Amino acid sequence: MLKQLTTLFAHTPPFAVLLIGIAIGIFASIPVGIGIHKYSCEKIISELKQRLHKRISARVKKRIDALYELTYELATTLNYRRVLDMILDVALQTLEEGGEKIVGAVLLFDENDSLGIATSRHLPPSDKKKRFEGKKGALSIAITTQEAVSLFNPSQDPELKTLIALQEAQSAYLLPLVVGLEIYGVVIFAAKAPDFFTDERVEMLGVLSKQAAIALQNARLYETLQREKQRLAESEAEARKKLARDLHDGPTQTIAAIAMRASYVLRLIDKDPQTAKEEIAQIEQLARQTAKEIRHLLFTLRPLILETQGLPAALQTMAAKMKEVYGQNVLVEVDPRAIELMDLNRQTIAFYVAEEAVNNARKHAKASHIWVRMRLVREDIALLEVQDDGKGFDVSEVGSNYEQRGSFGMVNMRERAAMVSGHLEIHSEPENGTIIRLWIPLTEDAAQRLQAGKLG
Repeated sequence: MLKQLTTLFAHTPPFAVLLIGIAIGIFASIPVGIGIHKYSCEKIISELKQRLHKRISARVKKRIDALYELTYELATTLNYRRVLDMILDVALQTLEEGGEKIVGAVLLFDENDSLGIATSRHLPPSDKKKRFEGKKGALSIAITTQEAVSLFNPSQDPELKTLIALQEAQSAYLLPLVVGLEIYGVVIFAAKAPDFFTDERVEMLGVLSKQAAIALQNARLYETLQREKQRLAESEAEARKKLARDLHDGPTQTIAAIAMRASYVLRLIDKDPQTAKEEIAQIEQLARQTAKEIRHLLFTLRPLILETQGLPAALQTMAAKMKEVYGQNVLVEVDPRAIELMDLNRQTIAFYVAEEAVNNARKHAKASHIWVRMRLVREDIALLEVQDDGKGFDVSEVGSNYEQRGSFGMVNMRERAAMVSGHLEIHSEPENGTIIRLWIPLTEDAAQRLQAGKLG
């Protein structure tokens, strides 16, 4: 009889085994039985306790091992998708101990602030393509409050009802993935039983969701570092290309012309000394012009005056060199209040955007005048404007085939704007000149407003 009972209990949940054991104890204490008095009541209960202890210990050990493996994975990998997969596997392994099939999914925010399914278990292919706004129902509550949400009848939820896998579910549990003040997404678990998510299971899921959030934070920080590293490498490569182009278009060709003229002078010295003298004067003029161009290139590569005297002095120096080297009229207007509120990093970005815009106008717009203006539009937002009276261009047409062009001036300006969380606008029409605006936030709150499209 004991063997039959223990075999039966081998597939019974632990708490059910405990309840049955108590019932048998009560029943065995009755004098009139059906043969169970042949066995010692104490022996049956003792055997049940041992089996229950073994099953609970095995379950706890299994969970501890799973958490240890998850923690190790979290500490040794920066692949957050791998960690998310492990978290779902551990969660479902724990939740499905009773034999019920559990639906699990991790929803992450994308660049458009909508939720997409990053990884899942027991979802059909059509469900995996679904996207959610997170503005209604349980998703909205979990995101807004940043607290876990218990949900009954998830098939009636205004957003989750679109998931086919949740049509038969009677209960669901949503956990926001939060680290500090930043929320990355929501983890969803769903079951057919209405009372499936007990306190014990909820506590376990809470631990797992915290691990998932930490994994996401670490991965995002790593990805940000890698992107910044790549951006710096690309910027350095582009700077080298720009220097090579400028040297080729300017000093290199001038030096080649000097060499040709010098060779010509050598042949003229004996035959026509007067013409040779005139040619030498021309060579001297070319050499002086080349020296000016090289000094200008060195200035744009490392404007030391920007570090020592600030943005207004650097812009004025740039304008003077444009006039001296290329004969280009550049007019600078700077509001001192804007400079007082800008740190050196923002001033540096503003200078390079202005220099790029002025250089583009000189080369391509054939402008008579270029205006560089810096002013405050609010107490926490500065505006840099570079305007020219040149021939202008079709912005949409140029932007559509920009990758095939040899120059990356517009790309460089947009990337530099992003480095200070700024917003760049380019307005131009053929024969009507060009105006470039860079909105520079001076506070974190201003940066958030700019990202929301509030420029003024």
